[in-house]
Amino acid sequence: MIKKLEQAHQWIEEELDSCISFWLDHAQDLVYGGVYTCLDREGKVFSTDKSVWMQGRCAWTFSKMCAQYGVKDEWLKIAESCLEFMEEYCINRELGDRMYFTVTEDGRPLRQRRYCFSESFYAMGNAEYYGVTGKQEHLLRARVAYDLIWDLNQGLIDDPTGLGPKTIVTTRSGRSLADPMIYLNLTSILRKVDPQWGEKYDERARQCVSDIFMYFRKTDMNCTLEMVGPNGEFMQEFTAGRTVNPGHDIECSWFLLEEAKRLQDEELRDRTLSLFIDAAEGGWDKEYGGLLYFVDCLGRPPEAYEHDMKLWWPHNEMIIASLMAYRDTGETQYLDWFHKTLTYCQTFFSDPEYGEWYGYLRRDGQPTQPPCKGSTFKGPFHLPRMLLMADEMLREILSDPNINTKLKPPESLVI
Repeated sequence: MIKKLEQAHQWIEEELDSCISFWLDHAQDLVYGGVYTCLDREGKVFSTDKSVWMQGRCAWTFSKMCAQYGVKDEWLKIAESCLEFMEEYCINRELGDRMYFTVTEDGRPLRQRRYCFSESFYAMGNAEYYGVTGKQEHLLRARVAYDLIWDLNQGLIDDPTGLGPKTIVTTRSGRSLADPMIYLNLTSILRKVDPQWGEKYDERARQCVSDIFMYFRKTDMNCTLEMVGPNGEFMQEFTAGRTVNPGHDIECSWFLLEEAKRLQDEELRDRTLSLFIDAAEGGWDKEYGGLLYFVDCLGRPPEAYEHDMKLWWPHNEMIIASLMAYRDTGETQYLDWFHKTLTYCQTFFSDPEYGEWYGYLRRDGQPTQPPCKGSTFKGPFHLPRMLLMADEMLREILSDPNINTKLKPPESLVI
């Protein structure tokens, strides 16, 4: 079993090198700055429009590479380029510094969305970059965005874009799981580089954890919902109220496991492990393998056309969460999930010929045609983040002197 982990570690290191090389070779815009992410299988650009999410996420990834492995000029330069591009072109200065969702290659605004995830990834990228360089202006940018997101999510200010909620609030209002879970992860990133604001980060993390379990976690239904009523009501009359996104829940679980480990809170850890198992078991396709994208918690037809597709990022989150759960508990059931998911990804997502992973597979595991390696929603983030974290955790696990004891099968299985 140790050899199997060592082989997994070697493969992950090779995939990380391949993944990072793919984006360095194909994504950079050396004219206007930032990165393109709409790339085909070979890395050719098929759309020059730029995702603002991906500029911030790319800045985080390459800053994190510097933090974890030491600064390289090419890594730092691509992070700087993305941060400068966002600062120059991606902030709507006329509407309260809300950020755009997409812009043209030369930075002209295309689309503004009500969600504040562009701001989240902008804050992540600036914070991680500050941690590497110590450049104070980037910490200040991250702090301003961090507070803006909080004020918007908590309803403390009106959205300056004027877009308002997705549905007419006098008819239907609710809460989205994405808000507290993404903010919890952002808080973790900022806390590591900004101890001066530690008390604020700790308090807001507590609120995020509380909201996730109070409103979205439904232990009686063995699931965690994407959308609930204002007080956590189960809105079963329409499809959005019954939707479970297993990948989101699994991603949320490792955000929570990080917080439980930081606090040494075993109760939070155990509640989170239950959340993980429900999402993994409820989302795994028992016929073809891999994680389904959406599931209706009552077994009814999901509304999203792509509900039975296999996307790259939920599998990235499964690898992180299962490995983290094993690291923190030593229980081999989580290691089983890690190996099962890794095998699926090696078989269907990885592309040794051109590097990086296919983003979108049909239910049977075949890439959608023509295949792509990047899009408005897929860039240098989920996959390299997983590979970075898995590399770090596997180094930790394999260097543990008690690993042989941990990897022994339960006594009931010993003949």
